[in-house]
Amino acid sequence: MRAFEYVKHRLRRLPDTPEKISRGIFAGVFVAFTPLFGLHFVTAALIAKILRGNIIAAILGTFFGNPLTYVPIAAISLETGHLILGRRMPEGAIELTLAETFAGAGRDLWHNFLAIFGPERMDWHRLEIFYRDVFLPFLVGGIVPGIIAALISYYLAVPVIRAYQNRRRKKLREKLAQLGKNPQDMHDQEPDLH
Repeated sequence: MRAFEYVKHRLRRLPDTPEKISRGIFAGVFVAFTPLFGLHFVTAALIAKILRGNIIAAILGTFFGNPLTYVPIAAISLETGHLILGRRMPEGAIELTLAETFAGAGRDLWHNFLAIFGPERMDWHRLEIFYRDVFLPFLVGGIVPGIIAALISYYLAVPVIRAYQNRRRKKLREKLAQLGKNPQDMHDQEPDLH
C-alpha cells in the first residue's frame, strides 16, 4: 500500500502535460506484461522516449507489475502466447511451467558457469525448454493484453491528471491571492503544465 501511495504521489507531482505523463504510464504498464524482468525500467524508459512520454511516469508505471499482479499477468500472457503460437497449454501448466522451467533454466545456467572452470560439458537443454515453453510465449502473449491494459491506463490517467493539475493551479492562485500578490504576475514563474 505504501508503494502504491508513493507512486501516486510521484505521478501527481510530475511537471508535464497530462498526455505526456499518460504516455509514460502507457509505456510502463505495457512493459509490465513482458518477461524482461530486470529490464522493465530500461525498456519502459526507451518506449516512453519513442512515444515522447514522461520517462519518470514510465518507470513508475512499471509498478503495475507487482507481487499481486504478476501471477495473473503471467497466466494471461502465457495462455495468449501459446494460443498465438498455435500451441496448446496443458492443464495446470502455469504452475508446472513457471516453477520447474525456471528451476531447470537456473540449474543449466549454474552448471554451464561451473563448466567454464572444470571438465564438465555445457548443457543448454533446460534453457531451450524455458525459452520455448515460457519466455517466447510470455513475450508474444504479453503484447495483446499489455496494449489493452496500457490503453485503459492511458485513457483513465489523462482526465485524472488534468483535473489534479487544474485543481493544484487553482489552489496556488488562491494562496497567492491570500498573500496579496497578483496571480497574473506570478504566471511567468509558474511552470507550464499544459
